[in-house]
Amino acid sequence: MEMLIKVLHNYYYMAAILLFVIGMHTMLTHSNLIKKVIAMNIMDTSVFLLFVAVGYTYGGQAPIVQQGKEVIYINPLPSSLMLTGIVVAISITAYALSLIVKIYRYYGTVDYDEICLIRSQE
Repeated sequence: MEMLIKVLHNYYYMAAILLFVIGMHTMLTHSNLIKKVIAMNIMDTSVFLLFVAVGYTYGGQAPIVQQGKEVIYINPLPSSLMLTGIVVAISITAYALSLIVKIYRYYGTVDYDEICLIRSQE
């Protein structure tokens, strides 16, 4: 019972793990390249959620120091790192989608298995 209470108290960790597993499953089981990019974005989102959740402190405030007050502050480092990660993830997504457009123009499909079949016949 105590274990269940701990799991329910830290539900954001479980949500991050679930999102990552969903993304990984989609990445491994689908051959459509666009679905693979979406799965990669789901996995990125789970990592962002995990890092922001680790940096959060219950009852904490923004890290603005005020003289004479003893307060618990939230760690700003994970949030700032995740902002950088979001920018990188958007850039990678845009690049991957542009490559998929080029692949579609050349092969006429975005299905990885069909592309491998076409390449083996050339």
